[in-house]
Parts: sequence; C-alpha cells; structure tokens
Amino acid sequence: MTQEERGARRDPPGPRRFAGGVLPWILGRLREGPLHLTLLDPEKLSGTAAARLAQEAARRGSDGILLGGSTGIGPSLMDETARAIRGSVSCPVVVFPQGPESLTREADALFFMSLLNSRDLDFVIRTQARSALWVRRSGLEPIPVGYLVVAPGMRVGEVGRADLLPRSDPERACGYALAAQYLGMRLVYLEAGSGAPDPVPPDLVRAVAGVLEIPLIVGGGIRTAGDAKKLLEAGANILVTGTLVEQGGLEVLAQILGEVRKHRGERPPP
Repeated sequence: MTQEERGARRDPPGPRRFAGGVLPWILGRLREGPLHLTLLDPEKLSGTAAARLAQEAARRGSDGILLGGSTGIGPSLMDETARAIRGSVSCPVVVFPQGPESLTREADALFFMSLLNSRDLDFVIRTQARSALWVRRSGLEPIPVGYLVVAPGMRVGEVGRADLLPRSDPERACGYALAAQYLGMRLVYLEAGSGAPDPVPPDLVRAVAGVLEIPLIVGGGIRTAGDAKKLLEAGANILVTGTLVEQGGLEVLAQILGEVRKHRGERPPP
C-alpha cells in the first residue's frame, strides 16, 4: 500500500493513552527535571524482542520509547513493533520517522520533524507535506521538532544530505535552533548520529540551551553516565540513547538514568 493509499483511509484512530496529549505530558514532566527516551530500531529489534527491551528500559526509568532509525522500514513492521511495545509499557511510544513508510498509527505520537540543515528540500518540508494528510486522518499526535545534525552525523547525516553543523561553531547551531523556535516548533533535537564516537559537545549544547525557550533534546554517541552528566549540566532537557541499549548495555543505561534522576533531584531506587 502506498503512502497516498494509506493517507486516503479514514479508519478511526486507535485508543489513546494520553488524553491530554503526549507533548503536554512531556512538558509537564520537564517541570520536574530532565527526561530520557530510549530509541529502538524495528529493523534491528521487532515485535516481541523490541517489546521486551522497551519494558526493561522503562523498568529502569526511561521516560518514553522512540521507534524508528533505519531507512526503508515498512509500515507492517512499524505497526507490529509499535503495537507490541505499546502493549508492554505505560510510557509514551513516539514515532521517530525516517520517511513516510515508517509511519504507524499504533503509536501514541509522532515527532513531526524537519531536518533543517539538510540540502534536500525533501527532508526539510516536501516529505512532511506528503505525509500531513495521513497524519491528520490517522489521529496520531504530531509533535513539531526542529532536527539538527551535528558532525560527524553518521548515517543520518549522509542519508539526510545534511550540511553538518560544526562541533566548534555554537553560533551557527544557535541560529538554526532559534529559527526552529521562531518557526513555531515545540522541540529542538541536536543529533550527533547513531553510533557517533562522541556525543554533541557540551559547550555547543550549553550555547543552544542558553538561547532557547523550548526544550532541547540531545542524542547520538551517549555511551556513559559521564557523557550524560556533562550534557545535562550543559542544559540538555531530554537525552536519547539507542545503540547502547540495542547492544545490550542495560547496566550502562541504568547508570545514565541515574544521572537523569540526580538532575531531577530524585533518590536512586532501592
């Protein structure tokens, strides 16, 4: 089924677990302190396996699940994986789309992202325009996100034809981030790329956080509790880890989540 055919369907939306919306839920939780999201790729972990890992991440304190990552993920795989994960966790399940084929109405919400520093208008606005009617008809909650890829960018930078933001040029990153805010986007996402050797530099995060009035998400290359601590101290509101979790690093994830709890002023679990 093509995206146009899927968009033409007028099926009633699936049951919604966050009556007031996922974005208000996120913003409300952020008043208590920073959050953590676990990114799972259905191409690497689907169905029951993804659900088990999502459940383990949530049990350790991750605040939500992002679902996406690879290019070319088909709708049936996304539907199956989102349905399995939603049945296993009480936290939000949010689509992290790589294109129209990765959309599913089985999630709670969708990061409706624009890759603002792409050289290809498909990633900035054209794909979003082609998908917008499907999103409206699906009942899936769109959360507008300004997505910015920082060097080295890894696969997402390559596929998204990103004009990578230099790690040593915070003023340029601040300009893009503020543009996202002024355009009405509700979140800004700084992405170093899945599997990046290092996360976004804390100095760059600090500069961007210092000019924004909307929450800042940081992902890519976060491998240790020390990485998380530096990014949180620099002003990141939401941290995202994916590769670490998929490779079985649940104990390290627990340490990262410990840093998130510390910045919320919470005691560690007994």
